[in-house]
Amino acid sequence: MMINDPLSDMIARIKNAATRKRSKVLTPASRLRQRVLDVLQDEGYIRGYNLVQNPGEFPQFEIELKYFDGAPVIAEISRVSKPGRRVYSAISDLKPVKNGLGISILSTSKGVMSDAAAREANVGGEVLCRVY
Repeated sequence: MMINDPLSDMIARIKNAATRKRSKVLTPASRLRQRVLDVLQDEGYIRGYNLVQNPGEFPQFEIELKYFDGAPVIAEISRVSKPGRRVYSAISDLKPVKNGLGISILSTSKGVMSDAAAREANVGGEVLCRVY
């Protein structure tokens, strides 16, 4: 199966699994997905993830979703920059998500990082997604 936007596919899988109250979700592995999952784990939106490799199959990430009082910690996750419309932002133009309750995940020249880390490093970049 051909996927045009792998990051959007992962985001859709996370949304669907959270809606169905699943504890884990599988998604094909890639370096960009791994970097985004690292940010989500560091910020406390997911419990963690593992690389699953079955013989003869493409490697996958098994993502453990996090819940608080029965509600998913990720209330909403949305893709900002898409293949048809790339969105870049200088760090001075980047607005807080939900008055600071959420995060933006950016792809910068120093790697994939949250908006808070990007402000600290004083770098802008492509806004991949917003999480709250």
